[in-house]
Amino acid sequence: MAFSGDFLFPGDEEVFGAVGEWPEIQESGARVLTWRSDEEVLVLSYEAVTRSVRVCWSNVDGDSLLDVYREGAARLAFTSTPSAVGAQIDFSVGECAGVMEIDISPRISVRDRLLFR
Repeated sequence: MAFSGDFLFPGDEEVFGAVGEWPEIQESGARVLTWRSDEEVLVLSYEAVTRSVRVCWSNVDGDSLLDVYREGAARLAFTSTPSAVGAQIDFSVGECAGVMEIDISPRISVRDRLLFR
C-alpha cells in the first residue's frame, strides 16, 4: 500500500495483482483504470495529492450513467475473487464520512453513502 498524507491506496503492482490491469498514469500523477464490457464502460481515477476519486460510468455509446467526483478519500482498496472484482473507497471530510463500493465484474454497480458523523 502507498500512503500520501491521509490517503492510503494500493501501489500499481498491487492494483495489477488484484484486478489484472495496470493503472494508466496521467501527467498530473492521477491513476486511471478503465473497464469495458459489451454494454458499459467504467473509468475509475484517483489522485493521491488531492485525495480525490472520480468514477465515470457510461454505456458504449458514451451516454453518461454516473459521474461522481469526490475529494477527501482516506482509503482505496480492491477486492478480487475468482468470480468478482470490486473496489471500496472510504472518505472522510470534515463532519462527513462515507464509503463508495464499486462492483466491476461480473456486473458493474456503484453504491455510495456519505453521512454526517
